[in-house]
Amino acid sequence: MEQLTPFDRLFQSCGRIWHIRRADMDKLWADMDQKEGGEDRLPYWNEIWPSSLALAGWLAEMQDDIKGKPCLDMGCGLGFTALLGQWLGACVTGMDYETEALRYAEINARLNAVEGVRFEVMDWRNPTLPPESFDRIWAGDIMYEKDFADPIAAFLSSILKPGGRAWISEPGRDVFHHLLDTLPAHKLRHKRICSLPVSPLTEQDVPVPVTIWEIAR
Repeated sequence: MEQLTPFDRLFQSCGRIWHIRRADMDKLWADMDQKEGGEDRLPYWNEIWPSSLALAGWLAEMQDDIKGKPCLDMGCGLGFTALLGQWLGACVTGMDYETEALRYAEINARLNAVEGVRFEVMDWRNPTLPPESFDRIWAGDIMYEKDFADPIAAFLSSILKPGGRAWISEPGRDVFHHLLDTLPAHKLRHKRICSLPVSPLTEQDVPVPVTIWEIAR
């Protein structure tokens, strides 16, 4: 095993140990402070959140469904659920807004000996992938702002194949209902798959309640 750094996490999920390397958060914040103007890009991507852990468990349950299918990890961050999906047999593309996030995702692919994930820098407000490209899409904890709702719904409606499904896990933020309310205008429907408490990897004693939603064309 490669020598661990202070920013590595080792944890078990879906029957194996995952080795995930993160960036130095203090350096990320310092770099943000030095930037003047432009859009703030808070480094939410630099952690494995409870929503990702819950999503990982769901993907493992759905292994027979995703195996061999073109799948998209939307906002893949450090790459954990993209790598997990590929390891489970899906044909995964991992997309993220942040180039630095995908640099670490590629490092994590090497650390975990998972080959074949295609990583794409992309903003869901300006998609560069062809319409109707994916049978399955998944995302963990992507609704932070009300203004995200319409672009996310439009992106899902465009990029899902007919009959396709998306799974989004979220930790009970009030803002999430804006996405659900927006879906019908984009000819999408939704249902709640499950809700469960998830113990975070960070130093927190209280489990986080995570809900997984399915969105379909």
